[in-house]
Amino acid sequence: MSSQLRISAKNLGSLAMPAFCPRCFWVAMHCQNKLPYQIFPGIFSSIDSYGKRLVHGWFDRHNDAPPWLARLGSIKGYRNPPHFSKFNVLLQDFSVLVRGTPDGILVLADNSHLIIDYKTAKFTETQDELLPMYDAQLNAYAYIGERCGFSPVSGLALVYTEPVTSDVAANEDKQMTGDGFVLGFSAKILPITLKPDIVPKLAQQAREIFDLEHPPDSASGCKDCALLQNLLAVSSI
Repeated sequence: MSSQLRISAKNLGSLAMPAFCPRCFWVAMHCQNKLPYQIFPGIFSSIDSYGKRLVHGWFDRHNDAPPWLARLGSIKGYRNPPHFSKFNVLLQDFSVLVRGTPDGILVLADNSHLIIDYKTAKFTETQDELLPMYDAQLNAYAYIGERCGFSPVSGLALVYTEPVTSDVAANEDKQMTGDGFVLGFSAKILPITLKPDIVPKLAQQAREIFDLEHPPDSASGCKDCALLQNLLAVSSI
């Protein structure tokens, strides 16, 4: 086993995807996820961060949860999620450090914790192809939380914030302001099953792939690997 492997909860979650490609994972981890074809638009992170500030601000002003979070149960407050430098856990058997920063940690009436993650995306209960990754990501947060001062963790949820772009909304005068326009969001909640025991298994798999001397074979039909091969072929001309 080589030196300690540090991996984010989201990257660990990628191993749970049905179409997971070990070659892509090996390349990404050995390049420290600094790949030219994996650029994530910053606007989505800004919207997620804004939603978190809205929720915390509502709690601070009203001492209660926003009405659209009622489905999550009796919420009495929140705790500020720590930076990943403080929200992490070392799985010593594999020398894998799993880390991350949840979007939100809510405190329920029984003093247990419910960890949420905001997703600026259209809500669907069955068709989100990234759901297995989000599921594992949140369970990694639960695994870390139990060991970093947020025990017990009693629940997990994805909070989808979907832009309201209907013709009706677009034709309401109140949406227009003096310096721009207002875009509303509809919040949809998807509870995630709590199963943090998957984390050690994913950490072991990540370690085994990372320690390979050469990149493993691609997953069947991996489009990213095909694009990479095309790029290498063109660059060698």
